[in-house]
Amino acid sequence: MYNNFHYDLAGRIQHTKLDTIMPSARLDRVETTSSPDFKQVMSGLIENFNAELNEPDNLLKDAMSGNGNVDIHDVMTAMAKSEISVNVATQLVGKVIQAYEKVMQIQV
Repeated sequence: MYNNFHYDLAGRIQHTKLDTIMPSARLDRVETTSSPDFKQVMSGLIENFNAELNEPDNLLKDAMSGNGNVDIHDVMTAMAKSEISVNVATQLVGKVIQAYEKVMQIQV
């Protein structure tokens, strides 16, 4: 009896100004079921972290070689961003270790 029942939810959604800015903002978040696995997320975070750590060194080399596009302010900004990234990563590692220790204390 209900085998032929089809409800067109996407067709019934009223269009708003949001649809002109982000055409499928409402449906993408609901319909997307695939997500990257933990390994992909962590490797991406580590790659970004490594790039942020290397950026001040690269900018400093460019500034010392006389590259006109880079000045000391860019180097200092990159160093500050790198320092913040290290602090966040350090705290994140601490939280992960705390969570691991709590999981290991659970008695089965």
